[in-house]
Amino acid sequence: MSRIQNCFQRLAADGRKALIPFITAGDPAPEMTVPLLQALVAGGADIIELGVPFSDPMADGPTIQRASERALAAGMSLRKVLDIVRAFRATGDQTPVVLMGYANPIEAMGVDTFARAAVDAGADGVLVVDYPPEECREFAATCRAAGLDPIFLLAPTSTEQRFADVAAAGSGYIYYVSLKGVTGSAALDLDEVARRIPAIRERVGMPVGVGFGIRDAATAARIAGLADAVVIGSRIIEEIENSPRDAAPARVTAFLRGVREAMDQRGEAR
Repeated sequence: MSRIQNCFQRLAADGRKALIPFITAGDPAPEMTVPLLQALVAGGADIIELGVPFSDPMADGPTIQRASERALAAGMSLRKVLDIVRAFRATGDQTPVVLMGYANPIEAMGVDTFARAAVDAGADGVLVVDYPPEECREFAATCRAAGLDPIFLLAPTSTEQRFADVAAAGSGYIYYVSLKGVTGSAALDLDEVARRIPAIRERVGMPVGVGFGIRDAATAARIAGLADAVVIGSRIIEEIENSPRDAAPARVTAFLRGVREAMDQRGEAR
């Protein structure tokens, strides 16, 4: 059983939901990423999604695009992202790390090489935005064989066939894109999320995390009442953008701690 699966089992036993923050590796500078990862853990992260910067994103809104541009300008690459994961693991932290990005850097490295290198560095899962599950059974099988959970997206427009394809190819958890748009949008429809989550859980048989459009502790707490995990990205990157570099880790911890407390208080009140 993977670290990701263990994490969800442990949280379920405690009646808690997973908090999954996202940052981009190399933003605002490569040497800041490990301290920021540690800041996320200090704030209550259960799993971390670490973005692999890419020049031509299709799902990322302006905030995450800017983070990728800064990271690429600083010389980040997929191999350097894996070096960051390895350095994070060297601190002794066992928080699961999911690499999130696009197919091109993985294809350039080679799928087999990537899967082995990611596990060797200490990564636990991978979410490739432009790998649809019905077209990458071999990729998913290669990842699972190496010990890497392949994680897939579902959206409000996903069909029954897509549910089946994700259930067959994926492991770890499902990332439910809560709106029709890019990351950072404010058009989150909680009623639609509440309607969709039970059907997704039933059909895919995995924990469901909800992301896109979650910007504050109150919304995170409401999502925690519906799903198994809350994913927050753009709002955290804004904290990094708007902080002096040395202050960014503390700002990130403080913001995430407020989210964690709101999620846990909702659980206690139920």
